[in-house]
Amino acid sequence: MLAAYAVQVEHSRGRRFPEPPHPYRNDFQRDRDRVIHARAFRRLEDKTQVFTRRYSDHFRNRLTHTIEVAQITRTVAGALGLNVDLSEALALVHDLGHPPFGHAGEKALDTAMRAHGLFFDHNLHALRIVEDFEQRYAAFRGLNLTFEVREGIIKHSRDYDAAKHPELAEYLLGQRPPLEAQLIDFTDEIGYNTADLDDGYEAHLLTLEQIRTGIPVFERFLREVEKTYPSAPEKLKFNEAIKSVFNRFVDDLIRSTQARLKDSGIQALADVRLHQERLAAFSPEVESERKQIKNFLYENLYYSPSLAGEKDDAERIVTELFSFWMQNPSALPHYYQEKAGQESLPRVVCDYIAGMTDHFIIEQYDKHCGKAPE
Repeated sequence: MLAAYAVQVEHSRGRRFPEPPHPYRNDFQRDRDRVIHARAFRRLEDKTQVFTRRYSDHFRNRLTHTIEVAQITRTVAGALGLNVDLSEALALVHDLGHPPFGHAGEKALDTAMRAHGLFFDHNLHALRIVEDFEQRYAAFRGLNLTFEVREGIIKHSRDYDAAKHPELAEYLLGQRPPLEAQLIDFTDEIGYNTADLDDGYEAHLLTLEQIRTGIPVFERFLREVEKTYPSAPEKLKFNEAIKSVFNRFVDDLIRSTQARLKDSGIQALADVRLHQERLAAFSPEVESERKQIKNFLYENLYYSPSLAGEKDDAERIVTELFSFWMQNPSALPHYYQEKAGQESLPRVVCDYIAGMTDHFIIEQYDKHCGKAPE
């Protein structure tokens, strides 16, 4: 039984192109399956999360991160009585618009676009992917996802100004998104904050002493682990402490959101949409801990000197390839040359680069700009 404030699939606003119902899958289940079978979803396997494979094949990439977020989201949505199928579909699609090379690639692509008075936003790019770029059906372009999934793609992590984005008018920009979408930004953070600590420790870019000194909540759980398992190897003690941090954040997100729903008198989905602020949230105490972890990762991992060279290489590759195709549009694949007749060339070049995997963009750099950095 779903909560009264959950999205009921039978009340969905439907698809842009109407389709007959499926005999044994509801519309949100079909959306989930369409995302999983999309080419853009498969390409996430070769897109950097934080670490390239220079460090290890064991570290997260965009695809494994997405799967982890989907698992967390299903748990939280189920505990809150939300629509698990919709929540899972939104978790699986939430990173679909990311370019190669992680945040370094995104930064370089946005900088290149701003030189032309434009910008790059991975949420809006994900919408372009599911609305236009994916071509799997004879009856329509894109994946023809339900309104609720398309809305969640753009609204799960931020609110857009209707005056600045008239092209998004259909997505109820003056209202909050459903809770199923509001969860994603939090489950995403739970996933990557704990995973990045794990991968950073495994890569020997973070020491155990650094982590326990810089993150009090981790230190508190590690002390408990040391009392319970005094003779366990260091890595297993680390694993137990990270698991406890993870569980604390998930449990708090559920309990805090439940409390906010109760205190706000939320009775229906309309109440969620019309509320003055988003209702999914951590408690103040855990929100403070979340910020501590995020600040620690930025100071000690994301801007680590050990990763600086890779980030510089990524930004240079994206920037130089963008410039090359702007100067040589005839070198673009035929499909993108056709698109350039309908949209601005910077946007077309941006779309082409954003869809690439790490491996493919390096191949293109070798071909057009010379040997890629080692």
